[in-house]
Parts: sequence; C-alpha cells; structure tokens
Amino acid sequence: MLYRKFEKNIEDFLSNEPNKILLVNGARQIGKSYLIRHVGKKMFNHYIEINLKEDKESRGIFATVNNIEDFHLQLGAIAGNKLGKKEDTLIFLDEIQSYPHLMTMLKFLNQEGRYTYIASGSQLGVALSQTASVPIGSISIMEMYPLDFEEFLLAMGCGQETIDGVRSKFLAGQSLNQSLHDYMIQQFRLYLLVGGLPECINKFLENRNMAHVRKIQHDIHELYRIDASQYDAERRLVIRKIYDMIPSNMENKKKRIVVKRIEDTGTHKQFSDYAEEFEYLTNSGIALAVQAISNPKFPLMESENKNLLKLYMNDVGLLTYLLYGTNINAVLREEKGINLGSVYESVVAQELHAHGFSLHYYDNKQKGEVDYLVDDYNNLSVLPIEVKSGKDYTTHSALNNFINTPDYGINHAVVLSNEREIIVKGGITYLPIYYVMFYSSTKTSSDTDIIVPEIPLPQ
Repeated sequence: MLYRKFEKNIEDFLSNEPNKILLVNGARQIGKSYLIRHVGKKMFNHYIEINLKEDKESRGIFATVNNIEDFHLQLGAIAGNKLGKKEDTLIFLDEIQSYPHLMTMLKFLNQEGRYTYIASGSQLGVALSQTASVPIGSISIMEMYPLDFEEFLLAMGCGQETIDGVRSKFLAGQSLNQSLHDYMIQQFRLYLLVGGLPECINKFLENRNMAHVRKIQHDIHELYRIDASQYDAERRLVIRKIYDMIPSNMENKKKRIVVKRIEDTGTHKQFSDYAEEFEYLTNSGIALAVQAISNPKFPLMESENKNLLKLYMNDVGLLTYLLYGTNINAVLREEKGINLGSVYESVVAQELHAHGFSLHYYDNKQKGEVDYLVDDYNNLSVLPIEVKSGKDYTTHSALNNFINTPDYGINHAVVLSNEREIIVKGGITYLPIYYVMFYSSTKTSSDTDIIVPEIPLPQ
C-alpha cells in the first residue's frame, strides 16, 4: 500500500472529533475511497461503505430518502447485520455529491449520533454550492490531493531516514553532496513523468513500463473530460474547452487564460462570464487556479485580481503525457529544443497547493511576472518564488524588479532550479527544485500547540 500523509488526518479526526462528520474532497482517482476504506476497517469493528454514484446509476434506493427514518430503513436493508454502536460502526458515504439532499441530511444524522459517518466526493465544492441548506457546524471538509513528491520518493523505495536527512539539510541551508543530488534530480524527473495518481504509481512499480502508465493517464484524463461535460447541459462544452486549453496555455509566454480564445460567440465576453466554469474546474479538483496579484500585500487574498487567472493540471504526470506522450527522454534527459518550464511550474503549483498554500502570481505591466507568490505566515510577509528549468537560472529581471520595490516590503525571495548548490545573493536564495517538498503553509496547522496567554485585569 502506498504511504499517504492524509491517513493520519483521517485517523486524528475520527479519534478526536466525535461531534462532526468528515467530508473528504478531491478529484477522482487520487485514492480517497481506498484510503478511507483502509482506515475505516482498521479503526472500526463494523465498516459499511455505500457508493452513492453507483446507487444513482443503478437501484437508486437513496434517491427518494428525505428524512433520517427513511435513511435508516434503507441502511438496515443493505447492512443491518453489520450495524453496531457509534463508537464501533463507521458508515462511509462515497461520492455523496451524487445526492445533494443527503448533504443536508448529514446535519440530522450527526445530531442523532447513532453511528459514526465519513463522506467523500470529487465535486463537493460544486455540490455544496447547490445545496439548499449546508450543514454548517456538523461537517468538517478536508482536501486530499495526488501523492506529493515526498510520498512518491517513499513509494520508489527511498527510506524515511534519507528523506529526514535531506530535510535537515534544507532546514540548515546546506547543499546535498553530488551523488545524493543526482539521485534526487533523477527521482524528481521520474515524478514529472509518472505523477502522483496512485494507479499510475502502482502500475509503474509493477513493471516500470511507461507505456502502461501513459495508457492509465490517458484514461484518467478522458474521465476528467467526461466529468467536466456532465456539469451543466448549457455550459458543458465550454467547461471542456477550458480544460482542454490548459496544456496549450502552459506553452504560451503568458500562461494566463485569454477569454477571447474560449468561445467565438460574436459578442464581447468578459472574464466574469466564465466564473462558474473556472469555479467548477477548481472545485472538482481537476485544475489548480493561480490568481494574479499586481500590488502584493500580506495577506495576498486582499490583493487578488479576479480578472487574471492561470490554470494548471492537478497532476504533472497528466501534463507530461499530453505534451510528450511516450517520449520519456523529453523529461528524463536535457533534450535540446525542449523547454520544461511549464512542466516545472506545474509541479511546483501541485506541491505548494498540496502543502496548504493558496496560489498567486505577480503580474505587473511595468515590472513583469513572477511565477508564484505565497503568504509567509511566520514573517507576516509575501514570499516570491521563481521556477527555472534551464541553465540561466540566475536571470530573472521581473523578480529583481519585484524585490527592489520598497512598497512591497519583500525581505526574501526563492529561485528553484536543477542546480545543486544553495546560494544566497542579494536577498535571493537559489535552491534545488526538489527542496520544494519541504515548503509548508502554517496557516491552519502546526507541529506544536499555540497557547495564548491570559490577559490580566488592570489593577
């Protein structure tokens, strides 16, 4: 079984949050159901799994359930002999977005407290926006993603001790020796090909045949395209068109969405006319949104430009499949004429997103573009990140302009590249690109408790 960090999140929630229901959101084929099933069977004596998408497409026994009495009648009919008490019975409602009315019912099932519940879906963001009464206070939503690079390393046989040693080097600002650096770069390039979707990784581990992996990536990409066209009868073709545009946008100098390329309607369309389509692609987890910032201030969400947006694939393996097919040398070797800039940007977006960062980029007509801006919660400032795939990694005029703008108050910047040595120069730290796996947002989580002291009454 592939190691997933998210397993601990599920276990901690089920152990410590008895008064809420966990909803696990994320794209299809990232391993949500498998992981929940594994944890559920490990932690509970009685485990019941109901796939509501399959139910909707076949028997439809939960389609007309509109109160908890009816729900329990149907539940008892299919799993009566497996039901125990709340503390030893977990009911997993998979693909719950298939029945939005059950989303509302979660509040009452939670209040009743007869069993422990967990739910998952691939389009929960979309479903919640269409739910008449969102069960706020009764649910907690967590996002799950494809395997990140650290999880990929573990799957490839790299030991945790080695990864911890590399992390220590990162925290100390030290470079790896040449042999370990070469190993990490080779594994990183392999990750660009295989990606983080569990089925692809398992197939690669089975026979290391990239043709077989590419076939799976083809099938998953087609599944995402089909899902995109099922959302709305009127807008389905537009959603699919935007999704299909992502790889070609990545190859443009300016990778942002250009509205006039989406539809030829004969009318002047605004960016806001496609807000629902963009929202669907990101809420369903099949695309990552990177919002533009022209005048950065911490926190970045206060400075977002809603009319400028970049979209990235949710998995870098899907992108390299679409760009290069079975020609793996385009990625594994530094082939002349092949610019991996868009691939490197995509994998960094994937890593930052999986580690809790909201994604932004800098866009200024006078000063240029910087690949990523993230909130630095430790220093209450903005951290710019530039991604370089070639030898000219020290050439970055837009980043120089950015950090030299006094109004921005930028103290530090990062450039990620293939180079081994860590160099600090002019407020910029040059890091090997694999070190991105250790960047983590501290916005919502911490390894230590944060105790706020009491405020004494004035004397």
